Amino acid sequence: MSVHKEVKKVTTHQLQEMKRRGEKIAMLTAYDYTMAKIIDHAGIDVILVGDSASNVMAGHETTLPITLDQMIYHASSVIRAIDRALVVVDLPFGSYQGNSKEALTSAIKIMKESGAHAVKLEGGREIKDSIERILSAGIPVMGHLGLTPQSIYKFGTYTVRAKEEEEAKRLMEDAKVLEESGCFALVLEKIPAKLAEQVAKSITIPVIGIGAGSGVDGQVLVTHDMLGMTHEFSPRFLRRYLNLYESMSGAFQQYIKDVKSKDFPNESEQY
Repeated sequence: MSVHKEVKKVTTHQLQEMKRRGEKIAMLTAYDYTMAKIIDHAGIDVILVGDSASNVMAGHETTLPITLDQMIYHASSVIRAIDRALVVVDLPFGSYQGNSKEALTSAIKIMKESGAHAVKLEGGREIKDSIERILSAGIPVMGHLGLTPQSIYKFGTYTVRAKEEEEAKRLMEDAKVLEESGCFALVLEKIPAKLAEQVAKSITIPVIGIGAGSGVDGQVLVTHDMLGMTHEFSPRFLRRYLNLYESMSGAFQQYIKDVKSKDFPNESEQY
């Protein structure tokens, strides 16, 4: 009889405990079963099914086109692979802004149809009602401030946010609003490291950074970027842990060559 080792699942409560202990939180994106299985098995704390799937998986220029049903498809694929990680799913553009009733409907649909553990919303005080409404249904919410890619047309650029005092002050206030609303954690994207550290110190919920320096409670990267599969994207905050673009291209070229030269399949590779 094989003894099945019980895997301890990561919970929102554990993330808060990690912040309290000073243990950093590691988070990566995943959009499909195969990749999620590898990431989960490696021991990641949080998997984000990001609306970055719009760029990485579908080839759109922005995150705006991806739909709720497409997010659910990606999230379901990821959930089937997971034993341990906490899985957070982005509510896509247009599924929660300006209408808290619609926000709740969207969040419930994601949770019911994908089996995910939490949702993430971009924005501060302007989506407070949506956050509170989703939380009232018992759905955990992660916030997202700084560069919020769903508002790209408002910003007009993907440059660093909150460099000016006015915007920095607003961001600090928004972080407090999100904490008071009941968010269990917060992502800060592309803001000055000093400001991000101040935010992390001023609130009790975990702050996870992407391009927000080391003074926060954890880090998130897009998996395809940190694996070096997307070779045309090189922001300062990105560390490439592999150069998969090169390795994969090499493997594909070798396969083509082997097929053309009749080297593949060989004697031992056929029935």
